[in-house]
Amino acid sequence: MNKRTLLILFGAALLASAAPILSAAARTGTAQSSSTSSKKKKKTTSSKTRGKAKPKGQAAPTPDRIKEIQSALQKDGSYQGEPNGKWDEATVQAMKKYQDKNGFNPTGKIDAGSLNKLGLGSDTAGKGAPVPAASSKAPSVDASSKQ
Repeated sequence: MNKRTLLILFGAALLASAAPILSAAARTGTAQSSSTSSKKKKKTTSSKTRGKAKPKGQAAPTPDRIKEIQSALQKDGSYQGEPNGKWDEATVQAMKKYQDKNGFNPTGKIDAGSLNKLGLGSDTAGKGAPVPAASSKAPSVDASSKQ
């Protein structure tokens, strides 16, 4: 057999082996287009996602926490009015004013740096992961490796 015949046979074998995959893909495409019909399909979850909890995003601050922030902004002179526990436009403007005055990006959003500066943040908020302290001991050298 010459090379051309071998290539043709090889190509035909590849097409034949790919036929089930292609037909399955075609069936999936038609199944998706008919999914808008009146029949609802039962949802299934894969074994990879079953049982794993999805990570939650940051929770919105409670009204009491917002009152704390408003009180701190009020003491600073950035917030006018009585703390009401609502993150309203007056609070956003007060936070922007405070952030701009203290060298932060004035977004009006609650962030770790602004809370720390207001005295309401934690000691570790907005900082990187802890790094082990460097050892003051010099590394020991094995006497047998000094040859």
